[in-house]
Formats: sequence, C-alpha cells, structure tokens
Amino acid sequence: MQSRKRPVREVRAREVKVAREPILPRIRALNWYLISGFSFFVMVLGMLGYGGYRLHQLLNDAEALPIEALVINGERVYTSEDEIRNAMQALMESSFFSADVTEVQQAIEALPWVYKASVRRVWPARIKVFLQEQKAEARWNGMDWVNEHGEVFGAPPQPDLDRLPKLSGPETKAAEVLTAYRQIAELLKINGFGLESLSLSPRHAWIAVLDNGITLELGREDKMARVQRFINVYPTLKQQSKVVSRVDLRYDTGLAVGWDETKQESR
Repeated sequence: MQSRKRPVREVRAREVKVAREPILPRIRALNWYLISGFSFFVMVLGMLGYGGYRLHQLLNDAEALPIEALVINGERVYTSEDEIRNAMQALMESSFFSADVTEVQQAIEALPWVYKASVRRVWPARIKVFLQEQKAEARWNGMDWVNEHGEVFGAPPQPDLDRLPKLSGPETKAAEVLTAYRQIAELLKINGFGLESLSLSPRHAWIAVLDNGITLELGREDKMARVQRFINVYPTLKQQSKVVSRVDLRYDTGLAVGWDETKQESR
C-alpha cells in the first residue's frame, strides 16, 4: 500500500513546480509592453499638439495667408465703397482663415443705407460681399425713413428722395401708416388727386394732405369711405369762388369746409 502512494506524491509536486515557473517572465514582458505603448501614445499626442499649434499659427498669420482681393456685389446708390472698406478694416487685417465674416457682416449691415449683407470666403484668398440697400418708400416723422417693408431706419437725407411722401405717427405704427398711405393714394390717384402726406395722431385720427394743398381730416374710422365722400363732393366745392383749404370729414354723412381767404380760385 505504501509503495503505491509515493509515485502519486511525486507527480503532484512536479505539476506544481511546472505551473509556477513562467509567471515572473510574463509579468516583466507585460510591464515592458505597457510602458512602450504608453510612451508611444504620449509621443503621438505631443506631435499632434505641436502640429495643431503650428497650424493655428499659420492660419492666423495675415502675412502668410493674406486676403488678396475684396469683391463687392449688389446695386449701390447711397453706400460708398469707402464706407464698406472702413467697415471691413478689421477683417482685412486678419488672415484669410481667421477673419470673422459674421462680425464683418454685422458691421456692414450697420451702415445707414444697407438693408442686408452677406460676406463669405472664396478660395484661395478672396472675400466676396453682397449687399442690398434700403428702398425708402417715405419720410418718417421728419427725420427717419420707412422702407418698402414698413420698417423704420435712420439714414442721411438724399436730394433725389425729396419727392417721397411724408408719413408720421407713433413709432410702432410705421407699417400701418404706410399701408394706409398706399390705399388712400391709389384711390385718390384714379380720381386725379395726389397724396403728399399722411399722419396718424396719438389718438389714432388720420389726417391727409393732398398735393394741391388741401387737408383732409378723416378721423379714426371709415377713412376710405370718407376719402370717397370728398372725391364725390369736390367738383361742387371747386365751383366756389374761394379756394378750399381744409375739409373736415369726421361726420357720418356731411362735411365741413375751411376756405383759404387769401386766395381766389383761378378760372
């Protein structure tokens, strides 16, 4: 019985001994592999960081990548090229890639007669600007302008725009006054009259002045019907020896006439 147990013990001892021998070399190899891989990773990160830094310097170097040409498109009447260049001065001092086109767009749109503008880069070294000027429809409150969209904007006066109608009213009512002007002017035009100015009082009463100097007080309601009433009765008024100065139409059916005593109707 004893002779049979001894060989089993020897085999077990050998098996344990064989299993423990490879552990240390494997750990050393693994540590070296990790250190090498980490070192290589750090080196790559460093190279990428340095490359990015150098690229950033290059892209922001106005001498290395300058803006060589400025192209301005769009119909311009009241906006000079000098005004545009002054608005773009900061951009022209930047490199082609570092120029903030959004900021320059806002600077150009801030010019008095510019309605909208777009600025974009064109490879390899051009900046293209397209702008749309304001289209003034009328004077507003004696100082500003109203564009075709009923928006108020401030800009210097222009001699060739003196013929435009004069509108006035509360600051927030420009679009409403412009719409009313178009409606009344069209009705008057087809009947041989011209509308020179239209105003809306703080109490929302309408007053129109024709190009022949007659003032129409239209009140707050039914302004179109009251204009038509004036058109209907004007042939009778014109037959009088006096010149009509003012017509008060703020009545349901009638009207009141103010005469210009200093003038006589020419016949």
